[in-house]
Amino acid sequence: MMPIGPLMIEHRLIERMINQVKQELSKIEATNRVDTSFIAAAADFFRMYADRCHHGKEEDILFKELADKPLSLEHRAMMDELIHEHVLARETVGKLTGARERYGRNDMDALKDITESMSFLTRLYPAHIEKEDKRFFLPSMEYFSEQEKDEMLKAFWEFDRGLIHEVYRNKVIQLEQAQS
Repeated sequence: MMPIGPLMIEHRLIERMINQVKQELSKIEATNRVDTSFIAAAADFFRMYADRCHHGKEEDILFKELADKPLSLEHRAMMDELIHEHVLARETVGKLTGARERYGRNDMDALKDITESMSFLTRLYPAHIEKEDKRFFLPSMEYFSEQEKDEMLKAFWEFDRGLIHEVYRNKVIQLEQAQS
């Protein structure tokens, strides 16, 4: 398997979550009511899975390795664009989380921020995924030897193995801080 295989598999789960966000957005627009537990779950998914796990492998491993390669101007520009889109996604999830908290305090202006953030994510991710899957990932593999691809795939597995420990270590730290 090439290193892009796991990334493309992760895209399929992100697409499934985007479909759930679209459905929830339709409900919100129809009722002007927000299911804050859905928003919390979606924000957690985007923060931990899409960003920390998926974008983490892209930025910390694939893009970092590509940065040292003689990329074409087109590929370098596309990689920069993808990194910028990761930043936009992070910022939007942060806005969504903040708006959810404000909504929970009965700030009805937060409803607009919630729907705008959800709508933005449902537009950003499909276009971003299409760009990576169809125009960037496969050509990017041409810059690597078979040994480098194998090493990168191993690095992806190691990244994932360490992530679960990071997640739960952070949860314990949060609980400890809440008890202080």
